[in-house]
Amino acid sequence: MIYILAVFLPPLALLLNGQIFSTVLNFAMIVPCILLGLAFPVLWLVPSAHAVIAISMSRENRRHREIVNAIERHGPPPGWRS
Repeated sequence: MIYILAVFLPPLALLLNGQIFSTVLNFAMIVPCILLGLAFPVLWLVPSAHAVIAISMSRENRRHREIVNAIERHGPPPGWRS
């Protein structure tokens, strides 16, 4: 659901995902992309693409941290590097 929001309202999606700096950067990116998007319409996709990629990377980071924490707490899985 957050990805749909990232496509249509990128700064709001980044803010709800807890990425304050990316929200400010995305909002600052929207202004020139709208103005230059009149000549190059593909630029309208740049803020949305930034939001989707930032959210995806954040979620991947979170998953990685959870796996590392689980390995640190419980040890590696049985049969790992036997």
